[in-house]
Amino acid sequence: MPKPTVYFETTVVGHIAARQQSDIIVAARQLSSNRWWKGRDKYRIFISQVVIDECSAGDSTAAAERLDLLTDIEVLAITAEAKSLAAELMLRYGIPQSEPRDALHISLAAVHGIEFLLTWNFRHIANAETRATIEQICRDCGYKPPSICSPDELMGDWENDE
Repeated sequence: MPKPTVYFETTVVGHIAARQQSDIIVAARQLSSNRWWKGRDKYRIFISQVVIDECSAGDSTAAAERLDLLTDIEVLAITAEAKSLAAELMLRYGIPQSEPRDALHISLAAVHGIEFLLTWNFRHIANAETRATIEQICRDCGYKPPSICSPDELMGDWENDE
């Protein structure tokens, strides 16, 4: 049986690589991200050049630590179809026009048929108010939308199976 596919968005990478935070919500997300990362072999994981570019930004030491996590992860091609769907996501208000990279994360997962988009971006990607719009735009453009979720949601109860 093939492994489920996951597009691994930058916010999750950041939570895994970051220094332990004192903010309880951020710390909980870091813990959840790290638990999911330890069980990542249950999935076929993908990233894109967008993730690589975002992980490369900022402090060079932190960037190197983020990029180190991406070694050996398959990179999805940024196709004309993905760019077109990203533009449609912004045009039809699924994603704000000020956030083209977030639109591209979603479109890449949809165009490449990825089952899950893993993120901590609740503002623009995993947003309850815009999720139905995002999914409808993907369908209207001929693509099955990925299930957008956090590491907690994707992990479910499998960590107790070990």
